Amino acid sequence: MTDDFVTYREGLESPADNAAAISPSNSTDLQNVTRGIYVGGSGTVRLITVQGETVSFAGLVAGTILPVRATRVTATGTTATDLVALW
Repeated sequence: MTDDFVTYREGLESPADNAAAISPSNSTDLQNVTRGIYVGGSGTVRLITVQGETVSFAGLVAGTILPVRATRVTATGTTATDLVALW
């Protein structure tokens, strides 16, 4: 398969190269720091940012991509479903 963009420099505004399902946890960090989180089912996402701040994003609708660098999505306070880490 040809990748016409292989020689381009990648930045935070670039599309993600990787994705993985998120299992919210109060004690376990994500495998990789995210560049964004896809929200498949509406609700609230409570997370810890790469700077160590805990924040809740309420009222997210299905199909939202939350552009945030997160180390963990907590089980407590997260009601959104089908979350996917993008990095």
